[in-house]
Amino acid sequence: MKKVCIGGTFNRLHKGHRLLLSKAFETAGENGFVFIGLARGKLVNIKKNVKSYESRRKALERYLQKEGFIDRAKIVPIGKKYGLTLSHDYDYIVVSPETEKIADEINEERKKLGKKTLKIVSIPFVLSEDGKPISSTRICDNEIDENGKIITED
Repeated sequence: MKKVCIGGTFNRLHKGHRLLLSKAFETAGENGFVFIGLARGKLVNIKKNVKSYESRRKALERYLQKEGFIDRAKIVPIGKKYGLTLSHDYDYIVVSPETEKIADEINEERKKLGKKTLKIVSIPFVLSEDGKPISSTRICDNEIDENGKIITED
């Protein structure tokens, strides 16, 4: 059974998050499992407009249920940059260009600990209508919606 991990704040669940999640489940395969590290505490305090942990967890659960992934997923709270990747064994880590460097750091730390490295699967940025990456920050700033559509004031 393949074990795949991903992690993030998942504030304002958007098209980029959905691609990350889909790729994680695709990588895990039919019998695999995806561990979703959901940031909390000091990992999110530095960001603005971040919804509560419970609100973000429930939004993730609703999405996983809707897509039929819920039985192959486990959402775990993470309060440190590398989450559980140094203490638990996974086969793959799925990242975006924004977090690929962190996956490399995780593998360096795993080597130091004598653990096998994780296979890194990277998705591309998902772009909005204006060609810029979709992000929770841009959504919170009312530039775009969760699908990357430009918000215009009429």
